[in-house]
Amino acid sequence: MIRLIFLFVVLGLGLFVGTQFSGQQGYVLISIANKTLEMSVTTLVIFIIALLAALFGLEYLFKKLMYASSTTWNWFSVRKLRRSRRYTNEGIIKLLEGDWKAAEKKVTRWANHHDVPLLCYLVASEAAQGQGDTSKRDKYLELASQQEDSYLAVELTRAKQLVRENQYEAAFDTLQTLQNKYPNNGIALNLLKTTYVQLKLWQPLIDLMPRLVKGKVVSNEEAAELSQRAQCGLLSDVAHQQGSEGLIAHWNGLPKKVKQDSHLVGCFVKQLIERKADAEAFTVLKESINKHGNAELYSLLPKLNLADPHPLNVMLEKIIKKDANNAEAHSALAQQYFKQELWEESQQHFEEALKARSNVSDYAYLSDTLQKQNLTSAAHEVSRKALTLAQSS
Repeated sequence: MIRLIFLFVVLGLGLFVGTQFSGQQGYVLISIANKTLEMSVTTLVIFIIALLAALFGLEYLFKKLMYASSTTWNWFSVRKLRRSRRYTNEGIIKLLEGDWKAAEKKVTRWANHHDVPLLCYLVASEAAQGQGDTSKRDKYLELASQQEDSYLAVELTRAKQLVRENQYEAAFDTLQTLQNKYPNNGIALNLLKTTYVQLKLWQPLIDLMPRLVKGKVVSNEEAAELSQRAQCGLLSDVAHQQGSEGLIAHWNGLPKKVKQDSHLVGCFVKQLIERKADAEAFTVLKESINKHGNAELYSLLPKLNLADPHPLNVMLEKIIKKDANNAEAHSALAQQYFKQELWEESQQHFEEALKARSNVSDYAYLSDTLQKQNLTSAAHEVSRKALTLAQSS
């Protein structure tokens, strides 16, 4: 548009000058080396205007040609991009359907033309994993890692694949590196939780728990369950490494809230019993039962191998005097009497326990107690009840 205006201005000036100097066209001489060129001023002006018009025309044609070639190139590029996206979408569907081979073929066919080739290589890696081809899986991950801003997606994919393959040591290394850069990533935290559990890294799992809860990776109930499992596992590790003395020292160093958990008290007592520290186990059980009266702990009392069982018997008798319907106390005392071969007393307390609730183990003990007293018919009847209860369970 500017060029057209310029040409019209030049033409207008030419017409104006021409009318002013009509009949006086003037004379122009151009000499170059041995050649001369003669013309009137009017002819020179017309020539210059024609030359400018020709140049502007050539420029216009050149731009049109460039635009046409660019449009053609863009059309082919867009066509390739659309096709690549279509193949990638189809490949993702095939991946979800479990057709690993077709998924790999589709996403890699036009990956170079996709606007996000990272997605293509990650899907291809998952497809190769599904086929059990680890070399291809790693090759696609390597290609994916060469893409821009690919680190997090590639490493998370790698970690998930290693966890699925039960390669927890390798997954641990990958996840530890991820944790340094992305400490609050939910997927990484969940994978790290699984890895810690499988590798029995209990202390790191305990340390990780606040972040798991804060990131809503686990619910409060799941966190409590995991914490119990981790604390029990840690007690077992300490017991194996440091014996009963180290175990007791570790327990004494735990927070008061942790030591009030009846399930953990049970884990602690079991480890003490395994290491022949029955007297210390009895002290812990007695204190915990007197404070909380948890039914789970009563079942551990008969497992104690005490030099003098009398204090244990007295403790249980006192509990029964306070609560005659305490089935777990009756059962524990009955088992104590059974070990001491006091058959009548054992029978009495097993029967009291079974009045309050049914229990296959107590029925079996009661049957044995009756057999010891030569009450064969009654023993068979109790055995049938135990069998019926076991089958219904």
